[in-house]
Amino acid sequence: MRLFAALSPPPEALDEIEGALRPHRDAWPGLRWLNRESWHVTLSFFGEVPERALPDLSVRLARAAARHAPATLSFTGVGAFPSARRAKVVWCGMSGPIGRLNRLAASLGAGARRAGAVQVDEKPFRPHLSVARARADNRADIDVWPLVSALGSFSGVPWEASEVHLVRSHLGARVRYETVESWPLARTGQDDG
Repeated sequence: MRLFAALSPPPEALDEIEGALRPHRDAWPGLRWLNRESWHVTLSFFGEVPERALPDLSVRLARAAARHAPATLSFTGVGAFPSARRAKVVWCGMSGPIGRLNRLAASLGAGARRAGAVQVDEKPFRPHLSVARARADNRADIDVWPLVSALGSFSGVPWEASEVHLVRSHLGARVRYETVESWPLARTGQDDG
């Protein structure tokens, strides 16, 4: 099964993003706007993981989560991968103790590798929430600089990331995500940000 670890922002934080994006959506027909139900902050992508690895994966991810304290985060600004001038993904950025999130993401990835996940993404962690993708039928990169510029000053309400979710991707015509298990971040972590 295709798995990843993620944070689930609260509805009020997502409401703000949705409200900020709404006036701009129709002006960007080259983008496929992602459904709000699918919005999440990926911490570590594990790829295809055999079912037999799930018990060990669960133990290791629970241990990793317990070693990290909750974090107060907020969504800020909008950007694009690989760049605003040739976008494939449009995202909302994050602020807060990003170093803490980096360490959490690395810890989750290491635990997954030890549990037998062989496709753990090794790219540097860049906390964000994906909100749109270039349409598959659009062969050219999209210049979303005007969109990024218009939403660059967006700043959302602070929210607490207090648990990590193991999420399964169900691929198909419409991608669906299913939370398999969740673990709290430790209330008394040694992690200082």
